[in-house]
Amino acid sequence: MVDIEVVYAAEDRQVLLAVTVPVGTGLRAAVQASGIAAQFPELNLADCPLGIFGKVVADAERRAVQAGDRIEIYRPLLADPKEVRRLRAAKAALARQQNS
Repeated sequence: MVDIEVVYAAEDRQVLLAVTVPVGTGLRAAVQASGIAAQFPELNLADCPLGIFGKVVADAERRAVQAGDRIEIYRPLLADPKEVRRLRAAKAALARQQNS
């Protein structure tokens, strides 16, 4: 058996669950075994990206958990960071132009 953590942060709250799973369990199977879906029914655990300590794991079905792993469930971004920076720069340029 292997002790891991499963973490998810929604907009209004975050949850960290300590879980014990059999050796050789895949990341996605470990997340499903954690029971986190009961707390966040809107989560689509079959498709959401997963990572370990901030690094996305490309093949979460095949990657086996290791003792001490913190599996993170990622949600889609609400806004594209590049677009947000572009809009902020345009707003700052407009403000400078109006103050000149």
